[in-house]
Amino acid sequence: MDADRIARLDALLDRQDIADCITRFARGMDRFDRALFLSAFHPDATITAGPFVGEAAPLYDWATGLHEGGQEATHHNLLNQTIDIDGDSAHVETYYLFVGRNRDASNWIAGGRYLDRMERRNGAWKIALRTNVIEWSGLVPTLPLPFADWPGIDANGVSARDRSDPSYQRPLVNYRPTHIPAMEHD
Repeated sequence: MDADRIARLDALLDRQDIADCITRFARGMDRFDRALFLSAFHPDATITAGPFVGEAAPLYDWATGLHEGGQEATHHNLLNQTIDIDGDSAHVETYYLFVGRNRDASNWIAGGRYLDRMERRNGAWKIALRTNVIEWSGLVPTLPLPFADWPGIDANGVSARDRSDPSYQRPLVNYRPTHIPAMEHD
């Protein structure tokens, strides 16, 4: 394989490691998985998020308290991403869409960007500095969750903010019997 192709493959692997790191942050926050969340940050990382400025462990404690007190569920959706790698450092911009189902049954939505300086230390890419730029927010009308009252809908598990969430099940299996609803025609 020629040197240019090897360099491109190395860059692609770095970009994937960086994207995986940011996904660990989002999943760790939504599932209240402290270890997963912290795995996205270097121990000496500085994060600015709203009024918070500090390291990752106190951020996790502050943010989960905020989300647990205010929301039944949260989704940190990661969108467009630019990654500029320079040796063992990278500057990353990740657009996000945050959605929270509030305890008062309203839905809060916000959008912005995570601006990260990431560093590769001991072969691992992690966030060294993060700035959270919130650009808009609003409330979305609430509707009932679809199919929530369907018998047995929860047999494969229900959303949870801990490791009991079905996304942690290995191997993933189906406990629901086959059922194909009839098509409705006008």
